[in-house]
Amino acid sequence: MCAERVTKAKPGEVETTGHVWDGIEEFNNPLPRWWLYTFYACIAYALLYTIAYPAWPMLTRATPGLLGASTRADVVAEIARFDAALAPIKATLVAADLTAIPADAELSSYATSAGASVFRTNCATCHGSGAAGVQGKGYPNLLDDDWLWGGDMAAIHTTITHGIRNNADPDARYSMMPAFGVDGLLEEAQIGQVVEYVLQISGQDHDAALATEGAVVFSENCSSCHGEAAEGNRELGAPKLTDAIWLYGGDRAAVTTTIVNARNGVMPPWAPRLSEDEIRSVAAYVHSLGGGE
Repeated sequence: MCAERVTKAKPGEVETTGHVWDGIEEFNNPLPRWWLYTFYACIAYALLYTIAYPAWPMLTRATPGLLGASTRADVVAEIARFDAALAPIKATLVAADLTAIPADAELSSYATSAGASVFRTNCATCHGSGAAGVQGKGYPNLLDDDWLWGGDMAAIHTTITHGIRNNADPDARYSMMPAFGVDGLLEEAQIGQVVEYVLQISGQDHDAALATEGAVVFSENCSSCHGEAAEGNRELGAPKLTDAIWLYGGDRAAVTTTIVNARNGVMPPWAPRLSEDEIRSVAAYVHSLGGGE
């Protein structure tokens, strides 16, 4: 219970504040002088700090401070220092033949290390931090050996530089899968037949009778891109259909959706955003993950 009761102090005693808790009174002792001096010194230091260093926010910037200190300028200077230190090996990387980079221990070590950083900053959003892609979403797994446009250093470099099916780069890799269902190129029955054929050649459960008919549909409509043996065509970015690696999913429903609506993923060109040494670095990094050829 709290109450107000001021007890008049006797000569030599400290007065109370008037606060009482369950009969316990609070003395009105002054703060220690060392504590007060420390408190005042902190206030003075804070005021001097706001004058000497950037502190007070304004409409477009903060007050610069009398010392002209800038952590942003410090970072810029530090980046410039590292850029200058790395300039020779970056120049060597840019001048090197792409196929020779993996064979040069020093160059390969730098490229894969720098490329890993570039990948995590720019590529991991789609391909995942581990480069395994996002299954069923159209983001390729870069760890396997199934490459739509080729997986050697030169092919990877070209893909990163120009991108795929974008309107920003005239040299982008380009191909277009027809929407066989939406555009009325195949009847519903034919789509069902070719789906069963694709399931058959990829080693999945299928309707054998429909697959036999689907082989004819495939030969007449799909083989020009995917090949007679459905092994794919890297010149066109047409995937191999005889394995278990699927960019958009390989079950009956997913294959049906692909044939009906088509799949034409887009990748941006990275040449405007990344320097040549960064593109070569990330190409070397991707190539080193195990799937590169």
